[in-house]
Amino acid sequence: MTSAVSASTTPQQILSRCRELVRPALAQAVGRLHPWPAEMAAFSLGWSDAGGTPAAGAHGKGVRQALTVLCAEAAGATARDAVVGAVAVELIHTFSLLHDDIMDGDETRRQRPTVWKQFGTGPAVLAGDALFALAVETLADSRNVHSGAAVRHLAGTLNDLVHGQAEDLLFESRPWTGPGAVQPQEYRRMAEHKTGALLGCAAGTGAVLAGAPRRTVDALTEAGRDLGVAFQIVDDLLGIWGDPGITGKPVHNDLRRLKKTYPVLAALAADGPAAEHLVTLLSSGRALDDLTARRAAVLIEEAGGRAAAMAEAHRHLDSARGRLESVPLARGAVGEILTLLPFLIDRRM
Repeated sequence: MTSAVSASTTPQQILSRCRELVRPALAQAVGRLHPWPAEMAAFSLGWSDAGGTPAAGAHGKGVRQALTVLCAEAAGATARDAVVGAVAVELIHTFSLLHDDIMDGDETRRQRPTVWKQFGTGPAVLAGDALFALAVETLADSRNVHSGAAVRHLAGTLNDLVHGQAEDLLFESRPWTGPGAVQPQEYRRMAEHKTGALLGCAAGTGAVLAGAPRRTVDALTEAGRDLGVAFQIVDDLLGIWGDPGITGKPVHNDLRRLKKTYPVLAALAADGPAAEHLVTLLSSGRALDDLTARRAAVLIEEAGGRAAAMAEAHRHLDSARGRLESVPLARGAVGEILTLLPFLIDRRM
């Protein structure tokens, strides 16, 4: 379905092509919802403002739907099956964001209010539930002979997603130091479930719909999971040092919330005065103000947390590349995936 990727093809062009391919079917699916959840879904997707007026420029990059399309093409899926898989994955991703923002108390996303902040908590939960159901219905009604297997693939993803989110929430009540402290390897396992599962589903769903061999489905799914861990760790870096103009969130947002992220945990696991001073700041029992958050960010970098996080992200990116090269796949689609991967990790901070 794709020719060998041109050396001049950019990640932005790849993402744009996939968004344009998926958008009509995604809009058609959202249009089947009750008008109120549909309005909130359109707002979350960046298609409109809170009053329903079409908006420009607020949509996300479409990473998961692009990964679904590209991996489906790589596994030999038809265009129709690639789009069906991408729609289901994007609906699940949007559902997870709506509920995640509520659980985390995040008030902004993409420089706009989150759905719960704009419409209320109850309506946001309802919209998330509607998108969840719509994703399952989309796959089940796809008329693909492998739709049952695709629904089972999605169900496994949802179980993993809940597992990871539960661990993430439980981390909040655990101490910064001592026997009960969260270790970096625990965080990696959480990220494999929370973020890795959804990107793994994105990468594997198209292959399932294509009827690809189990080895191919597993390789693509695991590549997506590796990418998900890398993606989560880079999100953690952006949550501390990210440019608000790019992230859409205040600088040092995760630090002020005392969120246990990989750079922080890696810094705390290091020896030295910077790690010791960081423990003192984080264990004070008080919310971090802007000055203290800036100081904490400096200590994390001095303790090696920033460098360790980036190295871990690139390790998972290399693992994803290796998995893509381990099975026979369409050369052109794989070329586009490999073009896209560094862009997803080396986002600006």
